[in-house]
Amino acid sequence: MSSSAFDELLRRTETLISHRRTHSAPISSSQRLAVTLRFLASGCSYESLAASYKLGSATVGCIVKEVCEAIWTALKDDVVAFPSVSLEFFPNFPANSGSSFHNYKGYFNFILIAVCDARYRFTLVDIGAYGCDSDAGVFSRSAFGSQLIKGELHLPPPSPLPGAVVWSPPVFVADEAFPLKVNLMRPYLGTNLTAEQRIYNYRHCRARQVIENAFGILAARWRVFGKAMECSVDTAELITKGCVALHNFLCGTDQLQAETARYISRVDKGDVLGEWRQVVETDTNFLCHGLPPPTGGFFCFVLCCR
Repeated sequence: MSSSAFDELLRRTETLISHRRTHSAPISSSQRLAVTLRFLASGCSYESLAASYKLGSATVGCIVKEVCEAIWTALKDDVVAFPSVSLEFFPNFPANSGSSFHNYKGYFNFILIAVCDARYRFTLVDIGAYGCDSDAGVFSRSAFGSQLIKGELHLPPPSPLPGAVVWSPPVFVADEAFPLKVNLMRPYLGTNLTAEQRIYNYRHCRARQVIENAFGILAARWRVFGKAMECSVDTAELITKGCVALHNFLCGTDQLQAETARYISRVDKGDVLGEWRQVVETDTNFLCHGLPPPTGGFFCFVLCCR
């Protein structure tokens, strides 16, 4: 993040994170924001961050939660503007959740369904589904999925494709875990496919690369997603929402607008892998060495919008 972007972010959030002076001088707004951004970008523990800034561990935890909520509040209407965000979440995790958040891989997580546009900006998120649920079950029970299936999403009407007379409805591009619907395209399954079906699957996969880039950039920038979140569920939700808002906020910088943006995978001149792949593959926080991550893991469930 550039200094100008930091200053702009501080300007938008300062009134939400500043504290009045009581018996001692409060921690400044700029330091609160710096502590939170370092936590999100490095994924370090509260203890190590507290030692670096000479603060208490509990103080750091309160700062992170407060600032993430402020970032979401300050940015959601301008740079996020989601049609809907799931409001149903779970107050105690994992102590009182039983096996609800426990997935088949042997660790705890919650699920994030997200839609992005062609510029890698998230346009819709649904956070908080149980980690034990299947992909199809999560989609059908989410607010977005149920509205899409029932035709209540208020999508634009069908329009002709560029250079053609064929009218086509707006569609979401998803993988094989999702059901086939009028506004939801998925790849053909099986091995005995025709040439046309294989070409469609190839193009479909290329289209889904947009959401792969979006989540890859999110994970590469905010290393807090590279390991278990040692916090309550409501704090994990705020951290996730804060990172999504920051991701969209930074999409307006030259790092993502430039044609040679290093994080983005491109196929216009052959396959050029984005740097986020190297970051995720080489960062030890993202590598479990065949073992499940500790309790509190984070799981991304992706969907791409065309």
